[in-house]
Amino acid sequence: MSLQSLSDYLEYDRDHLWHPYTSMIDPLPTYLVESAQGVYITLSDGRVLIDGMSSWWSAIHGYNHPVLNAAIEQQARSMSHIMFGGLTHRPAITLAKKLIDLTAEPLQHVFFADSGSVAVEVAIKMALQYFSAQGKQDKQKLLTVHSGYHGDTLGAMSVCDPINGMHSLFKGVMPEHFFAPEPQCYEDGSNNIHLLEKQLKTHHQAIAAVIIEPLVQGAGGMRMYCSDYLFELRALCDHYDVLLILDEIATGFARTGSFFAYEQANIIPDILCLGKALTGGYMTLAATLTNSKVAQGISADGSGVLMHGPTFMANPLACQVANASIDLLLASSWQEKINKIAKQLEKELMPCQDLNCVNDVRVKGAIGVVELKEPVDMKALQATFVAQGVWLRPFNKLVYIMPPYIINEQELSCLTASIYTVLSAYH
Repeated sequence: MSLQSLSDYLEYDRDHLWHPYTSMIDPLPTYLVESAQGVYITLSDGRVLIDGMSSWWSAIHGYNHPVLNAAIEQQARSMSHIMFGGLTHRPAITLAKKLIDLTAEPLQHVFFADSGSVAVEVAIKMALQYFSAQGKQDKQKLLTVHSGYHGDTLGAMSVCDPINGMHSLFKGVMPEHFFAPEPQCYEDGSNNIHLLEKQLKTHHQAIAAVIIEPLVQGAGGMRMYCSDYLFELRALCDHYDVLLILDEIATGFARTGSFFAYEQANIIPDILCLGKALTGGYMTLAATLTNSKVAQGISADGSGVLMHGPTFMANPLACQVANASIDLLLASSWQEKINKIAKQLEKELMPCQDLNCVNDVRVKGAIGVVELKEPVDMKALQATFVAQGVWLRPFNKLVYIMPPYIINEQELSCLTASIYTVLSAYH
């Protein structure tokens, strides 16, 4: 068929393109985007939507930003890509230095991956290879918590929540690891870290690393927990000779209120995964950072090499736009912006708590979550939000918001008001 009309494109998309978590027999509807500018998404039918998702955490500066556009255009004039095996380039070296300077001092070594899931795969390999090189080959398992999400590749998926992480579909093929209950923090200041400690105490000789999303669990349930849990977790990992992997692919680059979420717990991971907002939403790129103990420990093995090397590792276009995105963020009053967004989300989302369909409302930095009592009808709710002129992507029991940092008060109010209005009529 020839693709001429809007309906032609959408029909071809429906019949041939596989979208995230969508059936090919009865796919969810898609909306054809013509352009995006600032916090606005323009559909091909002329409707304009305020973006409340930052394209899944990534477009923190909004869309079509002139500084980021210029970085891409300038880099493309010299080289768009070059293999990283045996070659290097200034954008990658500059970006590595920025990340090393921004993160805690022990994190001195950077591996560039081509997606967040791959960054997690690399982190897992680092942990396993490190202990193998130390002669501790029994340490081949990971420990994590329920309600987590770390990506969709097989290794990353193995440490996602075992129920909503699709483990049953790949049983017998996917690695099996240890799980503790999701973090819980109570009003008296206590938490349930002792339940994770039980797993460490029993299985530490088989565990290479604990992997966890700091302070905010993402797609596994959008749960939030206290920094004390992380502080105590760091001490437990040290005590039981287990590495600590922090997955900040979603929480990094100011989303939770500090530049990195781990800073709020005053801890330092052994391995840190970054992605999503790294390039401001322009290109796919991720990074796995580690300390000299792990990096040099891996090299103690006979092979001495980390067993990973993506074709598009350290892509120059992606590295250059990441450099520009980080500079843009650092030059802005990002702390003030995040604090302002957080206060507005708290003020304008909390009334949802009184709605009959709502179970909980929570806010952390520039993240707002309205958890319903029952799973949503995504198709119906998505269409209703689009009709309201906003772009939100509910899933399971969650209607959540993570706007671009450049959003103004009126635009954010349109998003929060839409959430309240739509859920008020939702049954």
